[in-house]
Amino acid sequence: MTLTDLRYLIALAHERHFGRAAEKCHVSQPTLSVAVKKVEDELGVQLFERSATEVKITSTGQRIVAQAEKVLMEAAQIQEIAAAGKDPLSGPLRLGVIYTIAPYLLPRLIPRVHKLAPRMPLIIHENYTTRLLEALKRGELDVIVLSLPFEEAGVVAQPVYDEPFRVLMPVSHPWTEAEHIDPDKLADDQLLLLGAGNCFRDQVLEVCPHCRSVSGLQRTLEGSSLETIRHMVATGLGVTVLPSTAADDLPAQNALVAVRPFSEPEPSRRVALAWRVTYPRSGAIDVLRTAILESDLPGVRPIGRVAPLEAVET
Repeated sequence: MTLTDLRYLIALAHERHFGRAAEKCHVSQPTLSVAVKKVEDELGVQLFERSATEVKITSTGQRIVAQAEKVLMEAAQIQEIAAAGKDPLSGPLRLGVIYTIAPYLLPRLIPRVHKLAPRMPLIIHENYTTRLLEALKRGELDVIVLSLPFEEAGVVAQPVYDEPFRVLMPVSHPWTEAEHIDPDKLADDQLLLLGAGNCFRDQVLEVCPHCRSVSGLQRTLEGSSLETIRHMVATGLGVTVLPSTAADDLPAQNALVAVRPFSEPEPSRRVALAWRVTYPRSGAIDVLRTAILESDLPGVRPIGRVAPLEAVET
């Protein structure tokens, strides 16, 4: 079997559909089907159960696909090591960012990365934390930006900055009379949250434990993104909690909303870079961290200092 055959197996295991797997691999469906059947015949075991409506992976298939992912990741290391030996800042960097960070970090980050490493374009992928970690472990991403905490074998995390939370409210809301907002007050109003499964939603509910009650959750409304929630607050529908990068510049852009900090101790999240322990382009990671720290993100507290430009490997 070849590395290409292993890629077909992995794609079919993820997509559970021959057509979608073939499309993902940029081949015809017959080509992928023949290759999968060839591997099954060579190994003498059935890896997938096929029916007219679905494709299921067998227990043996799951173990083989897991090993195939390791093989492909190790094979990719050969080219990465060679590239790092020539110039770690030359060639694309595959960057993953969670949804609640990407819209506010990337516009500031990209110009700085381009200045520090003009031969290192960014291939950017937004998704949820769990999916980004899966892609990172499979070798589909080089480095990801996410919120701590998390634990994942074979992945190292480096904190970059702490980001305080803010309360966003309609400009006519009575809370605008206060300089700071007590977290418990969130349970007394119409609270707008992200949908279930988003880590920022969980962090907001940790800020206000009373909001977890049945009656409290019945008073919440959900949005698909922080941008959607910001617009709903502007209509006067309720209040929400945002990270400072999404909130601090809003009043200057939208006269319909107001922002207030929380009372001390101020709730916040810690944002980190994460990459595989075997990833060889350490110089690219250093440049990315420097670019983030130089991005002047509203309200954040950097962890560590910004490396001077002349100290950054080029």
